[in-house]
Amino acid sequence: MPHQPTYAIPTLPFSFEVETKSVMRIVSQANRYLAELKGTARTIPNESILINTLTLQEAQDSSAVENIITTQDELFKAELFIDKQPSIATKEVQRYAVALRKGFAEVRQNKLLTLSHILNIQAALEQNRAGLRTTPGTTLKNNRTGEIVYVPPQHPDEIKALMSNLIQFINDESLSALDPLIKMAIIHHQFESIHPFYDGNGRTGRIINILYLVANDLLELPILYLSRYIIRNKTEYYRRLQAVRDHGDWEGWIIYLLQGVKETAQQSIQLIGAIRELMQQQKNQIRSQFPKIYSQDLLNNLFRHPYTKIEFIMNDLQVSRPTASNYLSTLAEEGLLQIHKLGRSNYYINTQLVSLLLMVHEE
Repeated sequence: MPHQPTYAIPTLPFSFEVETKSVMRIVSQANRYLAELKGTARTIPNESILINTLTLQEAQDSSAVENIITTQDELFKAELFIDKQPSIATKEVQRYAVALRKGFAEVRQNKLLTLSHILNIQAALEQNRAGLRTTPGTTLKNNRTGEIVYVPPQHPDEIKALMSNLIQFINDESLSALDPLIKMAIIHHQFESIHPFYDGNGRTGRIINILYLVANDLLELPILYLSRYIIRNKTEYYRRLQAVRDHGDWEGWIIYLLQGVKETAQQSIQLIGAIRELMQQQKNQIRSQFPKIYSQDLLNNLFRHPYTKIEFIMNDLQVSRPTASNYLSTLAEEGLLQIHKLGRSNYYINTQLVSLLLMVHEE
């Protein structure tokens, strides 16, 4: 049966029940692993280590859902050499990481996720201030066949009204007693169905997922990269989104997305545990072999910047250029870092950390 391109977007909260037994089972599992992830993240001494590295992973995967493809190597080099022109895809992924970090800083402060925040996220992603759609004509098509699979609301007044209802549902807890994870799944579907922007709806929607978890204290840091699950189950993602529009299958959609929360929380717990062990190992090695250069700030730098350089050490440790250069050369000679050259500049890779991050992508 062909997809019906129209769908009457429901007003929130729903007048029907979505908390089935199957949904509640996965909600309970996902909440358990999110709580464990929160605790695990606290064991890393400097939160910027996780924010820097893991937001970049999420940015890379979320962009890949939209066929914007870059590599970790390109991303880390682009963070090192801001004067060099990165590829268009790398630039887009960097914008995503910036939008996610900025959104996180705002939402963490006031525990609200407003229309203004969402507009700012989309503007950071697309580098324009086009705002909510005002011109009709937007349709969603199957990339392969060109068939129209869905026509989102066209009239600006309807888009505004639906977004206003969505923002109220996000922030007013008295409107619904649903578990926040179920609400997150509903919010994501609702946002993607409203499709409020000309461009960047998918990536904005995936940032909203993470920020909603932060606003509801289910996460303290934006370190659940749910996009990794979506990119690996991309066909299913679009099929489940559409099954709600075609058949009202909210149960299938909620279970799909919360299975993703559960799986990515488990993977993030393992990754952060491995990062913590590696930090301890490198800390012991530097402290015992080079007590004169060891400091927690040096260790933090090597984990906040998997690719580092003299200037980063100078800034983070407040040391002179010769001192920073000496630190990095010493660690490279011992094999803790790998030295590389780009043009006339040297940069240094924490290869063990990079291997951990790559392993997550290749699993």
